[in-house]
Amino acid sequence: MDITTVIGFIAGLGLMIIAIIQRSGVAGLFRFLDVSSAFITLGGTFAATMVNYSFHQLIEVFAVAKKVFTQKDENPLDIIETIVKLTKKARTMGLLSIEQDIKEIQNPFLKHGFSLVMANVDVETIRSELDTEIIFLRERHKVGQEIFLTMGTYSPAFGMLGTIMGLIMMLARLEDQSQIAAGMAVALITTFYGALIANLVFLPISGKLKRKSDDEVLVKEIIIEGIISMKTGDIPSIIEAKLKAYLPPKKRERKVIPK
Repeated sequence: MDITTVIGFIAGLGLMIIAIIQRSGVAGLFRFLDVSSAFITLGGTFAATMVNYSFHQLIEVFAVAKKVFTQKDENPLDIIETIVKLTKKARTMGLLSIEQDIKEIQNPFLKHGFSLVMANVDVETIRSELDTEIIFLRERHKVGQEIFLTMGTYSPAFGMLGTIMGLIMMLARLEDQSQIAAGMAVALITTFYGALIANLVFLPISGKLKRKSDDEVLVKEIIIEGIISMKTGDIPSIIEAKLKAYLPPKKRERKVIPK
């Protein structure tokens, strides 16, 4: 689980709750609870998103969003070490000696790359096939990012729409002057809801999905370079240097945790 995402949500919501309690006491929290405002903001946001995207895309986005909370980032150093290790073994014991090792690889993209080498596929075909997988991966991820970005755009708009509706209903009852301040407060709650879920939920999730997509693509680009280098006969030390060049200098070596 990506603990930073959970901490971010809890911290953002928690700080707002603390601020409200400090200003208005615990009873002040109940002033921010309004079911009809939540229906307008959330219901309107999801309804507009359904108009903008197909049902199939909306169903898939929940699986994509799951990655924000559950998918663990893959360490590129693990990939590099695997490629270098199997290259060394293949050079000393022959290509067939790594067949069992390939079956035990967990990363499907890396496993597929090695299988193409084992099948004696030429370099251009290997690069073309693996590059195509990255292209379609980007497209799939892009849809998920766009959907959450869209919801982050719609929710403040529907929050403002709810406020306008509240103001209209309040102005229709101007004869009761004592209710104007309370009516204004309730009317503004939808704007608060819209801004809150946009900036604490939808937009951050869209940004996190983009970062995770970029990280996944980087790992796949490292794999392609490693597989191509192995196929063209580069020595393991050269392959390792090539692949570590994709990483920032501080991430090229494992951190040793003192005992």
